[in-house]
Amino acid sequence: MNVKTICLAILTQGETTGYDIRKRSTEGDYAYFMEASFGSIYPALSKLEEEGYVTSRTVAQEGKPSKRVYKITETGRTFFINSLYDELNDDVFRSEFLLFLRFVEDLPRSLVEKRVNERIAKCDDAIENVKKLEKEFTKPSERWVLNFGQHCMRSARQYLIENKHEILALAQQEDVPARAAE
Repeated sequence: MNVKTICLAILTQGETTGYDIRKRSTEGDYAYFMEASFGSIYPALSKLEEEGYVTSRTVAQEGKPSKRVYKITETGRTFFINSLYDELNDDVFRSEFLLFLRFVEDLPRSLVEKRVNERIAKCDDAIENVKKLEKEFTKPSERWVLNFGQHCMRSARQYLIENKHEILALAQQEDVPARAAE
């Protein structure tokens, strides 16, 4: 799947702007699937419009620049559903937190504990954010996806809590002075 797919997925739920697509794909209900930048969304929307999968109209705003509102066409909806038959890419998981922990032996225990506690708090926030989505998403498939996401986050949180002592034991006892950049 690509940025065009995420744009079409969001547009299946109604008309919206490129800005709102970006927001939903980075902070909203689609942030868990794929991140899309402004630099990739607008070219994708232009291509989708050129191919007849979306239409757009310009809406004037008082005191602000006009905005473009995009709408999926029936052809676009069919194209989107057909794209779901394509082979799926592997999930991509990258974590600065795991990079940090990979070098825990060189870090002070107090810093490691701080970062682990921060990650637990982030898991808590993510779980709460998904719970808020439960009010909006009532289709059985949407509920299943939300439950799967919550389960993954709860599992990560639980692992951190249950195994925190192991990673802390690997850290330096005393504060290690940071090395100056060379």
